[in-house]
Amino acid sequence: MVSRRTFAAGLVAGSLASQSKYTDGEAHGDPPYLLEQGWMPLLNGKDLTGWVSQNGNEQQWVTTNAVRWNRTGNPQQLGIRPEPGGTIVNTSRGYVNNIHTVEKFGDIEMYVDFLIPKGSNSGVYLHGLYEVQIFDSYGSWEPMSVVDGGAIYHRWIDDQGVGGSAPPVNANRRPGEWQSYNIWFQGPRFDSAGKKTANAKFLKVLQNGVSVQENVEVDGGTRAHMSIPEAATNPLMLQGDHGAVAFRNLYWRPLRKLIHA
Repeated sequence: MVSRRTFAAGLVAGSLASQSKYTDGEAHGDPPYLLEQGWMPLLNGKDLTGWVSQNGNEQQWVTTNAVRWNRTGNPQQLGIRPEPGGTIVNTSRGYVNNIHTVEKFGDIEMYVDFLIPKGSNSGVYLHGLYEVQIFDSYGSWEPMSVVDGGAIYHRWIDDQGVGGSAPPVNANRRPGEWQSYNIWFQGPRFDSAGKKTANAKFLKVLQNGVSVQENVEVDGGTRAHMSIPEAATNPLMLQGDHGAVAFRNLYWRPLRKLIHA
């Protein structure tokens, strides 16, 4: 996707019967995958099994056990040592093809940690189509928009951005700090003839424990989505062609009904 700021600038269908509590920025301690049952990892802790690059070259992404950001050295890159590990990085230069899961998923709750250097830009695409934006928006004094971190990115129609949802607050941390998204996502619905009967919806997005999106419908793929149609199940995609980014602790479980604590 293309941003208005220097850098340009979505898993099995789940049951809605059970419940998952959340609090907006009030909960502290360990992440939900350590505290609650049913979470499954999407990274195996050693290699990129289960993930493919959009051009088929998985080696553009590497695994590591540690990531370093040098504010005074090269602030737009990440320092890494490629090795078997639980963190994936789109190489230190940070301009490679996007990566997506082999497996397809439906309604999900997902959790992910991410880290970006100064000025970087990435995104998490539920179903490979609908993006939660990752962007270095820390310290911005401008009104939050659909290109900022925490936003649901816009669609691209007739050479212009359409729709999207800006976050109500700036919950972004400094470059070089680990951040998190906890996302509750409901995929689009289709009838027996394959006609779409309901749009996909982000029921809730927490960024670093702060509520940044709630009940946001997306009526089609956001900008730079995978070239696949909307469907009941689709892959998860991580953007890697707009700047350096690292991901770790990527977990999912079938979507559960949300209730306020």
